Amino acid sequence: MARRALAMAGGRGPWGGSKGSGSSGEDGGDAGGADTPPDDTRGPRNPWLPPGETGRRSASIEDIFRARDPRKRAGGGGGGGGFPGLPPRANGKSWLPLAIGATALVWLALSSFHMLGPKEEGIVTTFGRYSHTIGQGVSMTFPWPIQTVDVEDVTSIKRDTIPDGEAEKLMLTGDQNLVDLSYLVRWNIKNLRDYRFRLADPEQTVREVAEAAMRSAVAEVTLDEAFSGAGRAEIQDVTRQRMQRVLDYYRAGVLVQGVEIKKADPPASTKAAFEQVTAAQQDADRARSDANAYASKVLAAAEGSASQFDNVYEQYKLAPEVTRRRMYYDTMERVLANNPKVVMEANGVTPFLPLQELRKQAAPDSLPTVVTATPQPAQPQGSGQ
Repeated sequence: MARRALAMAGGRGPWGGSKGSGSSGEDGGDAGGADTPPDDTRGPRNPWLPPGETGRRSASIEDIFRARDPRKRAGGGGGGGGFPGLPPRANGKSWLPLAIGATALVWLALSSFHMLGPKEEGIVTTFGRYSHTIGQGVSMTFPWPIQTVDVEDVTSIKRDTIPDGEAEKLMLTGDQNLVDLSYLVRWNIKNLRDYRFRLADPEQTVREVAEAAMRSAVAEVTLDEAFSGAGRAEIQDVTRQRMQRVLDYYRAGVLVQGVEIKKADPPASTKAAFEQVTAAQQDADRARSDANAYASKVLAAAEGSASQFDNVYEQYKLAPEVTRRRMYYDTMERVLANNPKVVMEANGVTPFLPLQELRKQAAPDSLPTVVTATPQPAQPQGSGQ
């Protein structure tokens, strides 16, 4: 029964063998000699091959689906996959060589010619190694990836504020006090090759060198000097010089343009106490200034009086009597200048004065008191009122 089924199937088994392979007897021997398949179909047949295809094929899943797709077997480009082909040129040739050539020309133009501005310089590297430096204008190099150009602005001033934002940066002064400093560092690139290849992170190095130099400069001054204008100027200058010296030693290719202290305040935790101390110091300075001004005024007045006495004494030595009389008159003028008394000579003065009438016309305390006296110039102490 099995042999009849194989005969009906065309004499082939499902695995590519003949109907007489593995059978015994004379029927099998006769059949085997008559229906032996060609050499390329001997052995078990791959059940996943498409109908009508013989031989052995790879069992890869991609090959199986590619073999079962009639459009891919026929070599067609239509359907759901792939891109439609470019139309041929007039002479029947493909556009692909021209497209490749145009792409190559654009690539050469973009990677071989470089236009640099007046503030820029470029580092040219050949396979990653430094080759040379190019300046402003148009320059030509080998295309990428043979040579690459790294362009950098070397003229513009870079500004670093330390610390960032409103953070607190405490530093110790020479008199063991803390001060909160905020400062600005201005610098630019002076050697692009050293800037690119000497340091791993040049910008961070500049910040760290600035902080070290600032701490060293602040440690050499007192707290009052750090707060004052002259002390700040000295700190800024010393910091800039030390930064440049260290960066030159590192060959960092950096030029420090300047350091500017933006803020110098006491720590936030002790700010109230510092303000009280500062107010007390200002009061003391003001009182000291007032005292010095008063002392200078008194000293100047004393020196003037002494100089005037010396001048009077010189004149006195020349004419003692005249000088004595003149001194008497000057003294009496000063004494009686604001005194309501009137000094009159006795001769020719009316003995009666209408005092009652005068009292009615003027206030009582404004009435003058008349005193008669005879002056004795030779004896000033004997004058009467």
